[in-house]
Amino acid sequence: MAIDPRIYDGLAEFRGALRRFLAIIEAATLETDITPQQYQALLALKAYEPAGLSIGELAKQLVLQHNGTVQLVNRLAQTELIERRPSQTDGRSVIVALTRKGEALLDQLTGDHLQELLDHAQLLAESLRRLRQLERPRKVRLD
Repeated sequence: MAIDPRIYDGLAEFRGALRRFLAIIEAATLETDITPQQYQALLALKAYEPAGLSIGELAKQLVLQHNGTVQLVNRLAQTELIERRPSQTDGRSVIVALTRKGEALLDQLTGDHLQELLDHAQLLAESLRRLRQLERPRKVRLD
C-alpha cells in the first residue's frame, strides 16, 4: 500500500515547526554559555530534585552513552551548575544534582523556553492533527 503524499507534507510541516522551535531554544541556550545538551541535563536533574540522579540514570534520560554523560557531567561540574555527591544507598554510585547556580540558570531559561513552546504550540498541534487525519488504518494483528 502506497503512502499518501500528504503524509510526507504533514511530516515535513511538523518537523519544520519543531525544528524552528528547537532552533530558537538552542540559540537562547547558547547565549547563556551552555549547550542545548547541558540544558537538557539540567532539566532532567530538576525533574528528579532533590534526590538527583546517578550518572547511569542521567544517561538514560538523555539517551546518551555512559562515557558521554560522564564528560557532560564533568563540564557542568566545572561551571558549578551541578554537584556530585556519594549515593546514600550505594557506596559505589555518585549522585548528580543541581547547585543553586544551576537552579537559577535553569529557572531563567525555562521561563523563556516555556513561552516559546506556548507560542509554537498551535502550529505543532495543528500539524499533528492533520497527520492524525491522514493516518493509514493499522493492520489488526490476531496473535
